Parts: sequence; structure tokens; C-alpha cells
Amino acid sequence: MLQNLPTNVAEEGAELSSAIDAVVARHGAKRSALLPILQDILAERGEISYLAMQMVADRLGAAPSEVQGVVTFYSFLEVETRGRHVIRLCRTLSCMMAGTRDVGAALEAELGIPFGGTTADGMFTLEWANCIGMCCTPPALLADAEALGEVTPAQVGEVIGALRAANVRE
Repeated sequence: MLQNLPTNVAEEGAELSSAIDAVVARHGAKRSALLPILQDILAERGEISYLAMQMVADRLGAAPSEVQGVVTFYSFLEVETRGRHVIRLCRTLSCMMAGTRDVGAALEAELGIPFGGTTADGMFTLEWANCIGMCCTPPALLADAEALGEVTPAQVGEVIGALRAANVRE
């Protein structure tokens, strides 16, 4: 499959193949492991490419369209490259009424990107979320996997700073 491709593409495909083999080995080559496999690929690579979807389908004995269907169905799985840290701001009615727009404006100003964008250094991506399940403490956001409630525009710098500091420790 990879023998007729330019060297850099073939090397990239071989590296991707090894990475996917390792993820599949951790979870097992069964269809019930599809979602955790995709989540790990996204966490490790920052994206789930179409080539990765094909390779996962091959390893699990699934149709490529089945894997692509899962990736495109779940909003937390993406084909596009994301930043190392993903911040998702809830835009449900309760969060909107509690000030999501102001928090969103503060996030955009702090990071210098609009929602749907990724910073030039690849560190942060801003996304909207339709619900993160924290309607009792609006406005809410997810900073990577950490859920935060009652977020104010004044706290945005602290949230970003904590994510930057976590990156330095890693």
C-alpha cells in the first residue's frame, strides 16, 4: 500500500501505522473498542486523519465508513488538527443567560483567536459545546477534560495560565 508513495509520506504512514497498532494493542482489536481507540489517537496525535480512520477500520475488521461515521458523529472527535489544549464553552440557554457571551469574548481576546480556531503555536483550540452537563453552574466550560462552572470573564486568564503551566510541567 505505501510502496509507491514519496518517502516522507511513506515514513509518515509507517509511523502512523505503528502508533495505531500500539493503541489497538492497548484496547484490543474489537469493534467495542472503537471509541476509546479513536479518543487515544486524537489525544496522542491531535487529529484523526482519514488515513488513520482507514487503518483503524482495517485493524478492527470494520468498514471505513463505520469509523468515519463515529468520528463525524461525536463532537469531541475531529478530523481537523486541534491545539494541545481544547477549551469548550457551553452555549446552552442556561449558560447564555448566565454570561457565556462575555466569557467567550474574554477567551477570544486572551488567545487572539475566534471560536473554531487554533492558536498559531498549536497550543489552544476554542470550540463551542452544545451541553457539557453543568446547567446548575452556568456558564460552564471544559478545559481539556476539566469541567469548570460559574466561570467569569475575569477567570479566563487564570484558566489559560493553568493550562500553560501544565504544559511546562509535562
